[in-house]
Amino acid sequence: MLDALTIAVSATALALAAWCGFAAYRDQPTKDWHFIGMAVVTVLALVQLVVGIVQLARGQEAEEGTAIFLAYLVGALCAIPAAAFMSLTERSRWGSATVSAGAVVLAVLEVRLFDIWTVG
Repeated sequence: MLDALTIAVSATALALAAWCGFAAYRDQPTKDWHFIGMAVVTVLALVQLVVGIVQLARGQEAEEGTAIFLAYLVGALCAIPAAAFMSLTERSRWGSATVSAGAVVLAVLEVRLFDIWTVG
């Protein structure tokens, strides 16, 4: 898979985690601009899903198996929207903390995706 795309998703997810973590520290709920940041990270994860499926269709294989690879890609795509939905139900600082935690989970999923895909 594209290493640059994995790094971009991880970096933007960690930036979102820091941003929302700072909002939680300042006792602020998620705001509209946080949701714009979540949308950017989600679009990058969607692009990664499409690139991963295209590479599988071209005949490349993940080292640890196609099913696990696809499961992690779908999980990575769903991490931020799930956190965003939960932050909407909790309109306090804990909503921002939830998004921050979800973004850290996405960054960890990206590391695991890199390990699953890398051969050798």
